[in-house]
Amino acid sequence: MSKVLVTGGAGYIGSHTVVELITAGYEVVIVDNFSNSNPGSVDGIERIVGRRPALVEADCSDYAQMLQLFKDHSGIDGIIHFAALKAVGESVVKPLEYYRNNMLSIINLLSLMKDFGGKHFVFSSSCTVYGQPDILPVTETSPLKPAMSPYGNTKKVGEEIIRDTVLAVPSISAIALRYFNPIGAHPSALIGELPQGKPDNLIPFITQTAVGIRPVLQIFGNDYDSSDGTAIRDYFHVVDLAKAHVFALDRLFKGNNRKPLEFFNIGAGKGITVLEIVKAFEKVSGVKLNYEIVGRRAGDIEKVWADTRLAESELGWKAVSTLEDALLTAWNWEKRLRGL
Repeated sequence: MSKVLVTGGAGYIGSHTVVELITAGYEVVIVDNFSNSNPGSVDGIERIVGRRPALVEADCSDYAQMLQLFKDHSGIDGIIHFAALKAVGESVVKPLEYYRNNMLSIINLLSLMKDFGGKHFVFSSSCTVYGQPDILPVTETSPLKPAMSPYGNTKKVGEEIIRDTVLAVPSISAIALRYFNPIGAHPSALIGELPQGKPDNLIPFITQTAVGIRPVLQIFGNDYDSSDGTAIRDYFHVVDLAKAHVFALDRLFKGNNRKPLEFFNIGAGKGITVLEIVKAFEKVSGVKLNYEIVGRRAGDIEKVWADTRLAESELGWKAVSTLEDALLTAWNWEKRLRGL
């Protein structure tokens, strides 16, 4: 059984990926500092899979803490790296905090992999590396544009750090998954997206508005070049995304990767406007949402969606859940949280 370290494994995407990893037969060690996650998600993981993964509370940007983790948990064969500050708008206001946290985390993990013999690294990257593309959908060979936010730039620079490392350290191979907009929750409603404070992502804002926690849903901008003026994104189910990480890790462990660092777009492969998401949620939930249009948000791009053919042909992965499936699981998760 291969041992995998999942950084940020108690977070939204991390917790769903841990479920899929354990189901696939991997031994998992979670490291999380709970800055934007909840220890209760580990209880949810245990209830879903019947086994509790090892859990270490530590900060990936703190080298001493991570060194101790590697000493305490020998034989880590691979790392899936989620842990990062991730709010686009906040990163514009706090750029130094984002660069310090997100860059140091990657540097520390790769340094310890080299020193302790780790071989495989899967990086949680983002479609933000493409900026506002000239041609849609974007492929993995689309030009990388200047980032629209410090958060987006940490993903772009993170990829560059990994690229330079795998070229200098042949024992390490890596895959960067550039994913688009994951939504939804586990069908069991035992784990899901649980932002601390005001949500930065659309779907928890929608579900919190639907249950009355938020008085109104703010939609940032209606003057974009789209059918209804709202921004376009590629929304897909978080469980599909979680499975993509298992496919990527399997590829590395089997030695099927064609290059020391590979990139794959992970999304549904189609663009949907914010208002289309609102209408789809109202349909599956039966709840009419109170929303208002406000100004554009700093750091947001107008439209982006993925060409996923490379992931389909090379990883054997494809998003299979419908938008309605994803929205319904998000709604069921929110209702369970609120005892409804």
